[in-house]
Amino acid sequence: MRILHHYPLCGFSRMARFLLSEKKLDYSCVQEVPWKVSDDLLLHNISGTLPVFIDTNNVVVFGSSAIREYIEEVYPDPNLIGDDYLLRAEVRRLCDWFDFIFLNDVYLPIINEKITKRFSKSVTKESDRLANPSAIRNAVAKLNFHMDYISWLIDRRNWLAGRIFSVADICAASFISVLDYIGSIQWNNYDIAKSWYVRIKSRPSFRGILNDNLSQIPPSKDYSNLDF
Repeated sequence: MRILHHYPLCGFSRMARFLLSEKKLDYSCVQEVPWKVSDDLLLHNISGTLPVFIDTNNVVVFGSSAIREYIEEVYPDPNLIGDDYLLRAEVRRLCDWFDFIFLNDVYLPIINEKITKRFSKSVTKESDRLANPSAIRNAVAKLNFHMDYISWLIDRRNWLAGRIFSVADICAASFISVLDYIGSIQWNNYDIAKSWYVRIKSRPSFRGILNDNLSQIPPSKDYSNLDF
């Protein structure tokens, strides 16, 4: 059985789950906590980062781009990377955009303020657990730019990278869905981007992600609603 070590509110983990489900591959999940690394996780990945994918042949893969490339090469059907070099280059460019630029501009600042500071055992002072409104405002301002960029792409293409649904859409949706879970996106401000996300939420492979519900961090009211 394939195994995925993951955390439900980790964008990289959601990317792996979404991708595996698009490929219709059976796998089981081992839930980890990013700020409390387990010995089992360290056994497979000395860096302690998530996700970690273990294939049926006991091949262990970690690192988001490594997992994407591995799954696409070993399980090429359906093709989610593109069937020509220009499309593949654009898919990879957009994956890098969300893996690095969106991650640092928007995702990490919001997640750090709203989740990590609240639950991490390394934060010992109660006052330090409170979210910094200024940091959140700065991240939301940058979120506007990224959502406008998604809207610009979708206004000119069928999917983010071009004519086909690809891992670029998977990467973007995985991070955005975490922010949507915690209610950090005002979708009424982004009609075109919302039309793309509606299509994402309607995919059967995304159903498992929409069913996420952590007891300590419940989802926003419209998180699992397809008509939001």
